[in-house]
Amino acid sequence: MDFAFTFAGFVVGFVIGLTGVGGGSLMTPALVLIFGVKPAVAVGTDLLYAAITKGGGIFPHHRQGTIDWRVVRLLASGSIPATLIALVVLKKLAAMGINYESIITSTLSIALILTSLVILFKSQLQSLGKAEPFQFIRIMHRRLRVPITILAGVIIGTLVTLSSVGAGALGAAFLFFLYPRFNTVRIVGTDLAHAVPITAIAGLGHWHLGSVDFQLLLSLIIGSLPGIYLGSHAGVQLPEKFMRTLLALMLLLIGGRLAVV
Repeated sequence: MDFAFTFAGFVVGFVIGLTGVGGGSLMTPALVLIFGVKPAVAVGTDLLYAAITKGGGIFPHHRQGTIDWRVVRLLASGSIPATLIALVVLKKLAAMGINYESIITSTLSIALILTSLVILFKSQLQSLGKAEPFQFIRIMHRRLRVPITILAGVIIGTLVTLSSVGAGALGAAFLFFLYPRFNTVRIVGTDLAHAVPITAIAGLGHWHLGSVDFQLLLSLIIGSLPGIYLGSHAGVQLPEKFMRTLLALMLLLIGGRLAVV
């Protein structure tokens, strides 16, 4: 067991529990850039790592009533089929030698940076949205929320399987836009609950492709489980404004980091 990996697991686990993001967005770049792990192995190992650590955060959020299971089911109805299809596509792309990761991470970085700015200026945008010209958009938003949530699941499942990024960060971004009345802790809890099945399925698919390092995985998990437990409890105790700002800064940091990977 490598204690450097264990410490990294604890830090990322705490961030996951606190904000709902940070698994693939932080751990995969850290494994590649800091520890020199091969990208394919980093992605595959991180997916199983994310499934286990996020699974550890579900119980405290469920007990505290900060998970909307209806929204989780809607997201999963799109993400699970998309994950299975993406695994098949991934195998074909790898066999053809096509590089797809740079395009995905660049697009995702832009989306996360824009989302972070929207969260930071939430109050101003809500005031603008009450203006008369935006009434039609608000009505259509309510009517199309269910199919858009399922479509969001499709997008998340595809991106997570191809790059290991998006289960937390992009999921939180979609929830913020689709369910603006959710407080930040409910967004974090719902995002965690949805991320578990898709990262587990995608991780098992990468295991089948031979890109999982189980010794590395064990070292990360030993550190991450206590980290995510502590982070989940700390998040409930913090003020809403602080959590919203922290989430926005996390998305901004991750988006900027992905832009230069």
